Amino acid sequence: MARPAILSRAPFEEAFEKLGPAPLTLAVLDLDHFKLLNDSLGHTEGDRVLKVVERLLSGSLPSGSVIGRIGGDEYAAILPETAAETALILFDEVIKHFHIHRDPQWPRSLGLSVGLAARPAHASEYAELYRAADEALLRAKREGRSRVCIYVESKMVLKSNYYPKSQLERLAKLSGALGRTEASLLREALDDLIERHRGEL
Repeated sequence: MARPAILSRAPFEEAFEKLGPAPLTLAVLDLDHFKLLNDSLGHTEGDRVLKVVERLLSGSLPSGSVIGRIGGDEYAAILPETAAETALILFDEVIKHFHIHRDPQWPRSLGLSVGLAARPAHASEYAELYRAADEALLRAKREGRSRVCIYVESKMVLKSNYYPKSQLERLAKLSGALGRTEASLLREALDDLIERHRGEL
């Protein structure tokens, strides 16, 4: 059976849209401490690691899965008609395989972390589902790396605990002017912050 191609970001997003409203799980994954490997062994070895990951994903995920390289060492996969709990078992096996068959010269800290979000349970639209899966990926990093986490919706902390009244008033004005919720504006700002400092994660 032919292995699925590794798509770039735009064709990957198009493939998601073509699936319509069908249930699926979106996985977002990247390599732990990839910069350390690039710095110590060079970019040629870094490229070889990425090829190993791509071969592992395309050879291990179920038939019908869609795999994309989103940028750098970050990948995403769409698993149609697959529950998040099933995807968790699949990616746990992928992580174990990567560790067992790793090249001895690679840093021991090099691993894979994965975040999962399911449609319709967590979101329906691509941007929201991706954000949820990325949040689960960040939790996998916080909890020790080389693991899979499923998105868990957390209760928002009262904004007044963090922001002075003047800022909250300006946020409310901006929300009214743009016709968007305050929560969506705060999420956008947080996304920008995380993206700017992604190298530190």
